[in-house]
Amino acid sequence: MINITSKDNSLIKHINKLNKSSKYRKKNNEFVAEGVRICNDAVESNACISSLVICEDIIEKYRDTIGRIEEHCEEVYVVTKPLFKEISETKTPQGVLCVIKALDKPTLFDKIKSGGKFVALDNIQDPSNLGTILRTAEAVGIDGIILSGDCCDIYSPKVVRGSMGAVFRIPFAKVNSIKDFIISHKHITSYASVVHDSADKITEIEFDDSSVLVIGNEGNGAKKETVSACDYLVTIPMNGRAESLNASAAAAILMWEMIK
Repeated sequence: MINITSKDNSLIKHINKLNKSSKYRKKNNEFVAEGVRICNDAVESNACISSLVICEDIIEKYRDTIGRIEEHCEEVYVVTKPLFKEISETKTPQGVLCVIKALDKPTLFDKIKSGGKFVALDNIQDPSNLGTILRTAEAVGIDGIILSGDCCDIYSPKVVRGSMGAVFRIPFAKVNSIKDFIISHKHITSYASVVHDSADKITEIEFDDSSVLVIGNEGNGAKKETVSACDYLVTIPMNGRAESLNASAAAAILMWEMIK
């Protein structure tokens, strides 16, 4: 274990930049996972951990977990409690943090060639929404996630935390355009989630075995060109005076109906 005592240390600066900048994460092909459970999920998912950083006052508390993570990482660093707070993105840090190399996800995962049920996210901007959608997608059994190029960064600390480890396990692909993806995968039936009366009720749809469901931006929904490229339009029927739902709440309902 290597002790770090200064916030001017190059690794401390590196972690802070990874936490704050999507551009920096992409440039360095690394991201940060914080918390005992999430770091343990990274190990169990065979993620490539370049650095483990632990707070000196939790070594005994999490000795077994730290030992397991240590076996799968290149370097282990120990920092003081004030210094750990400098690199933590949580209000009550657990004192365990990993720097992880970007996951080896193919541009298009193989399973999409033979069918399955997928969700395409078109310009989702809130990291908390994206993290929750990933977590829910794994829970209900979605086969994979397709992200448009203008979605928020899947390696954002908020996404990684919110996904509760799903980011390590559920297949995902990044594409420039959901519209182009749909056009180039016409063997998969596409459904766009929209908010208007002319769409079919999601509760009355029988999804094809090979299908992709498009969920759009929190404020504006899916892009018009994306919606136009889809085979069907679906909507969530709502009672009372509610006109719309939070993106992650809507996604949960849509994915459940897709899988059931």
